[in-house]
Amino acid sequence: MRAMLLRAPRPVETAPLEAVDLPIPEPGPGEIRLRVRACGLCHTDLHTLEGELPLPRLPLIPGHQIVGEVEATDSDATRFSLGERVGVPWLHETCGRCDACKRGDENLCDSARFTGYHVDGGYAQFATVPQRFAHPLPDRFGDAEAAPLLCAGIIGYRALRLSDLRPRERLGLFGFGAAAHLAIQVARHWGCEIWVFTRSAEHRDLAKQLGAAWVGSAEDEPPGLLDRAISFAPAGRLIPVALEKLRKGGTLALAGIHLDRIPEMSYSLLYGERALRSVTASTRRDAEELLALAAEIPLRTEVERFPLAEANEALRLLKSSRIRGAGVLLIP
Repeated sequence: MRAMLLRAPRPVETAPLEAVDLPIPEPGPGEIRLRVRACGLCHTDLHTLEGELPLPRLPLIPGHQIVGEVEATDSDATRFSLGERVGVPWLHETCGRCDACKRGDENLCDSARFTGYHVDGGYAQFATVPQRFAHPLPDRFGDAEAAPLLCAGIIGYRALRLSDLRPRERLGLFGFGAAAHLAIQVARHWGCEIWVFTRSAEHRDLAKQLGAAWVGSAEDEPPGLLDRAISFAPAGRLIPVALEKLRKGGTLALAGIHLDRIPEMSYSLLYGERALRSVTASTRRDAEELLALAAEIPLRTEVERFPLAEANEALRLLKSSRIRGAGVLLIP
């Protein structure tokens, strides 16, 4: 099979992914094999390629927003039929036995394994996944349109929930990439007013098209205080900036998997019962709820398509915030 392989992390400008031919993987016990049709690009892929996350294995095929067709199954895997279209998100597998799993917090399982990180992902023509961690996809979305739902959509949805957002509240979004452009649509569906903070003029235009009531940069002074806020940017400097714009009793959720150094800040920014919390991966329940909600609203996924062979260039564009909405690799 054709795949884009990471042998060693280095800056994405140096094209760290190598186009290779590899054996087609065989499904293990309880697994299905997918003929991959599309795979979304994510900032987590950048953190992986550039070594900002500690890598549990190399070489590695990245990619964790996989849309594919069930092409083969293990004899014990009967959940899906051959030819059925399914999606594979970041969460690849959990132990199912620890306290976190038992209380429904499988995203916090110490033994969790993640797609395109612990196991090979979707920058390839084939991928395997435990059937319990794959999801049927709504028919109304094409392959490229469905791919961003599987991480950008899911993590945006979880961030909305962990921000304690309530209907008709005012929400601030810091950074406006793939996850934010889907989260704004969910929040608008809940009747919320959205203010977007981003440097990119193109991202500001998209935010306005999707219903943002106010747009500006993080340094701008908005016309009031926020009830809730989510930061999608991997920039720790934005934490005190966002907290300054949050009312007493409000919540700031940090939706990124990687964050650079958090600067020293005054306790007064948290005082007044403001809450600061991280968003850590997601659960299968998050995926199920988001996919159902995406079809109900329905969500509009703004995508830019790239052939698999151009993965390095697509990731360079992602790093420089030059992708409108979400980037998706189309697999030949």
